[in-house]
Amino acid sequence: MWRILAFVAAVFLLFTSKTVSSASSYKDGNKVNVYVNKVGPYFNPHETYHYYQLPVCRPEKIEAKILTLGEVLDGDRMALSLYDLKYKEDIPRKELCKFTYNEQDLKKIREAIEELYYFEFVVDDIPVRGFIGHLEEGGFLPHTHKIHLWAHLHFNIEYNGDKIIFANVSTRDQAPVNLDAAKTPFDVIFSYSVKWIPSKVAFEERGKRIRDSSFFPKTLEIHWLSIFNSMVLVFLLIGFVVIILTRILRNDFARYNTDEEDSDDIDPEENGWKIIHTDVFRFPPYKSLFCAILGVGSQFIAIATGIIVMALLGMFNVHHHGGINTAAIVLYALTSCISGYVAANMYRKMGGENWVININLTSCLFALPFFVIWAMLNTVALSYGSTQALPVTTIILLICIWLIIGYPLTVIGGIFGKNWASSFDSPCRTKNIPREIPSVPLFKSGVAHCVVGGFLPFSAISVELYYIFATLWGREQYTLYGILLIVFIILISVTGCISIALTYFQLSSEDYRWWWRSIFSAGSTGLFVFLYSLFYYFKRSNMSGFLQTVEFFGYTALVCYVFFLMLGTVSFFASLKFVRYIYVNIKMD
Repeated sequence: MWRILAFVAAVFLLFTSKTVSSASSYKDGNKVNVYVNKVGPYFNPHETYHYYQLPVCRPEKIEAKILTLGEVLDGDRMALSLYDLKYKEDIPRKELCKFTYNEQDLKKIREAIEELYYFEFVVDDIPVRGFIGHLEEGGFLPHTHKIHLWAHLHFNIEYNGDKIIFANVSTRDQAPVNLDAAKTPFDVIFSYSVKWIPSKVAFEERGKRIRDSSFFPKTLEIHWLSIFNSMVLVFLLIGFVVIILTRILRNDFARYNTDEEDSDDIDPEENGWKIIHTDVFRFPPYKSLFCAILGVGSQFIAIATGIIVMALLGMFNVHHHGGINTAAIVLYALTSCISGYVAANMYRKMGGENWVININLTSCLFALPFFVIWAMLNTVALSYGSTQALPVTTIILLICIWLIIGYPLTVIGGIFGKNWASSFDSPCRTKNIPREIPSVPLFKSGVAHCVVGGFLPFSAISVELYYIFATLWGREQYTLYGILLIVFIILISVTGCISIALTYFQLSSEDYRWWWRSIFSAGSTGLFVFLYSLFYYFKRSNMSGFLQTVEFFGYTALVCYVFFLMLGTVSFFASLKFVRYIYVNIKMD
């Protein structure tokens, strides 16, 4: 058993450990490797290609660098470049190569410059970024459209002792090459220069130095106003549930508990939630699917909490999407036991017998839609030649993580959940024949409940969603994980409160089918998040192109599905606690 735990711990540390800048030591004159990585449109962060897919200087034999799982997931594809840098040796100007452009190459490089392609190099694990060229547009009549290629790069490298602290590139001291009047064959001489600059920054502080001088926008500022608005909403909702609903329940308890007559002789004029006490704990249809949703939803609550806590503890590089992706994958595998336990435990409490089918359904409830969507997106990325397409070895590794860790832990959790399940704690007996449900007006219908139950939790996080979208699908850097934890707690609180209120209104209408309703009412928050994603894509971002569009909406749909599972689970358990409370506190025969 200890060997299994050691293996799981080793996998966790391997895949969730933060990417740490290597402490490479150099002597004067030592070669400093410069790796080319990727290129892509500046406004399409998930549309990236290998640098050597552009018509630029390249070695005869491309030597790829071995990458971590997080780097591969982030679209990195590093390869050794032709740049010959020596430690602390300045280079005034040196020719890199002479590249002859044909008609197709000219068209390709022009399109890249027009689409604001940027490049990314890596020097001693430091990302070095710049633009491929410069597009100059001006005037109305006549309109000018000039395309320039940066053929010379100047490296500025800061060092402290035998360590490299920081590096960047600029395009100074050399005019760009005008491609407007270029006729094939067109020769371009690429060159570079290097300037070594002493620095007093300690090597341990170079991470901060890199962040402060990022090519992309700076870290997002604290947005206390949105947090204040969300907290006000939470207090209002909690006040509504605790004060108003409690007073209504107190009157209900006083009215129902004074009736000492037999429950079968209830006054025909009486109505309300007490009259359906023989049906309110009638188990819902499709119990296996219902319990699978609760299991996977509980798992994602644990994953979301784990990622936020890990980010607060600095266990992975929060500025590197690959680190977050890796942590999410490993946490998904390791927390599979939670989904198996919760699903099988609830399923057995509800009298389910086919627990094997239930566990398999639980394991596939998210994994199968994820694989289908990912396969389609990966195929599109592969057809475009994008580095977002995962290599075969990485795909095999991810499948092995699920087969060796995720699925077995789901089964183990399911076995424990099944064996440790007690009887369902129901304060009321359920009759064999279900009671007829009266018709209700539109504002009390399931659609209305889904609109209210989804909109209020969404409104609590709507401002924060912008910052999250701007980080995942833009160039901003999100570091406010303490605030994110507060917003996450607010989201859970609002979901539980509104679910209790809606369940009470439903039971007061003598509709006992609250089980599935509680999941869909708050789970509809995912639909509002998707609607917001449409607004963000078309009105708040500059993303474009088929590849970026399918990446954005494909993965956003999966995120919305996670919102449905997670908040639907919170909603059900809050409603279940509430329903048990009110029926325990009334007199029953």
